[in-house]
Amino acid sequence: MTNWSPASMPDLTGRAAIVTGASGGIGLATALELARHGARVVVAARDAAKGGAAVELIRREVPGAHVAYGRLDLADLASVRRFAEDVDRVDLLINNAGIAMVSRQETKDGFELQFGTNHLGHFALTGLLLPLLLAAPGARVVNVSSDAYAAGRIDFDDLGMERGYGAMAAYGRSKLANLLFTLELQRRAQRAGADLIGVATHPGMTATGIVKLGPLQPLVRLVLKSPARGALSSLYAATSPALRGGEFVGPKLKLITPSSRSVRSEEVAERLWEVSAELTGVRFEALAHS
Repeated sequence: MTNWSPASMPDLTGRAAIVTGASGGIGLATALELARHGARVVVAARDAAKGGAAVELIRREVPGAHVAYGRLDLADLASVRRFAEDVDRVDLLINNAGIAMVSRQETKDGFELQFGTNHLGHFALTGLLLPLLLAAPGARVVNVSSDAYAAGRIDFDDLGMERGYGAMAAYGRSKLANLLFTLELQRRAQRAGADLIGVATHPGMTATGIVKLGPLQPLVRLVLKSPARGALSSLYAATSPALRGGEFVGPKLKLITPSSRSVRSEEVAERLWEVSAELTGVRFEALAHS
């Protein structure tokens, strides 16, 4: 796997991809490479100006690229529903967008911001797009997690973290949720006999704007990998025929075996799924009775 590069990717002509958070960073690098290989790509992002600029950059880099912008605010479930209503096909859903280490805030629906954006928004989006994913042969859902999952703990009695909030603890919890969601999606898809797989990734420390480091930002960025390199795990997860679903792909494209007891617990993953469905109102009905 370590010899893999974007040149190894198959021709994606006829495939439709959605990349959340694709207005910059890893998301933009992912969208660019998918378009370069022929996919029809939707740049899903909250900021229309940045999203439009990303579309223009991709068109300059890949003349004739089939790429469009779609407004998506993962911290607003109404926005997630509006976005999903406009989608007519999706083969590859790359749940890449995320926020990290912010002060305690809430989404428009009243969820703690990092959990609501990084997990619940993507959970809802995936469920709303599920009928289209199931209609696409060989569909994939790629959830961008992080090794920060190991610092996460899900307290189902305090999902709002109102008893004590820590920015890193909240981020780790959201990344743990991404990983648990991936594994439970894979189990449910397998039980249903669906032609759909879920894969999680850890891109490694990458020079993006997700963490604001103030005056240290320029210095720290010098020791981080480029967004193009950070996107490799997502691209591999989205296109490699070697994957069967349920894998956790690391920054060197090696599979990670999660060490957290929570990740190994199917009971925790199932409970998180049911709680997420209750909070978002998105039920994944095509997989619910498998």
